[in-house]
Amino acid sequence: MIYTVTFNPALDYIMYMDGLSVGGVNRVRAAKILCGGKGINVSWVLHNLGVKSVALGFVAGFTGREIERLLAEHGCRTDFVRLGHGMSRINVKLVADEESDLNAPGPQIGTLEPFFRKLDGLTAEDTIVLAGSLPAGLPQDTYEQVLARASGARCVVDTTGDALVSVLKYRPFLIKPNHHELGELFGRELHTEEEIADCAVKLRQKGAQNVLVSMAGEGALMAGQDGRLYRCAAPKGTVRGSTGAGDSLVAGFLAGCEAGKSLEYAFRMGVAAGSASAFSEELATRAEVYALLGTI
Repeated sequence: MIYTVTFNPALDYIMYMDGLSVGGVNRVRAAKILCGGKGINVSWVLHNLGVKSVALGFVAGFTGREIERLLAEHGCRTDFVRLGHGMSRINVKLVADEESDLNAPGPQIGTLEPFFRKLDGLTAEDTIVLAGSLPAGLPQDTYEQVLARASGARCVVDTTGDALVSVLKYRPFLIKPNHHELGELFGRELHTEEEIADCAVKLRQKGAQNVLVSMAGEGALMAGQDGRLYRCAAPKGTVRGSTGAGDSLVAGFLAGCEAGKSLEYAFRMGVAAGSASAFSEELATRAEVYALLGTI
């Protein structure tokens, strides 16, 4: 089973306007509410691709209940820790001539032990996906604690900076920095594909089994556990939004692995899923992913 972790999930309230007047009254022509959070995005796309997962993390209040309801309505299993105080956050995205985001804080989590107990019993047949930054109040070594507790499971980590470096000793199955984040790990800007490949290989040497680097409009590159370098140009299409594209890349890669296919197939499936989400106003559907897969 695949378990995704979102420590600070949200309801994303997206409002579409013809223009934004700061300090004035603005009319919204359309709006929608979606579940938000990197781990939740991975579970959502996995479900679209026919792969089962369980979404873990923390929820609180009426907004937390709505997050659970929306995921259940979509067909995703959840096993969140329900906090007895506060409320899960509501993030507002204003889409006009430009996009503006208003991201709220989440509830104080306190002890992680109720969450850790859900990891007991995970085996090598299970995969746990850790994605995103940590909310305020959690120890900076939280991801490291999770990998130590879930040491028997296959681990995927999509985070940045010291939090990523600290987990390399646990030999995560997959890490997914983008090319900017990869450069920051090595204290320099990466301008060429050769520089990106060199840094990806170095992260493999530090412990990661597979290093999947997203490069926005330039596609993706992966230093695989088989010692090979995989490269893929971005499929052609109109980008409608980047939110969730990286999470979809992870979901597509895992779906390819779950199908028992080769690393190359999993890599291509990841690129197809990430690109399909970038070309859509919402997260990629199965039909959209497979339509792109045939072009890669």
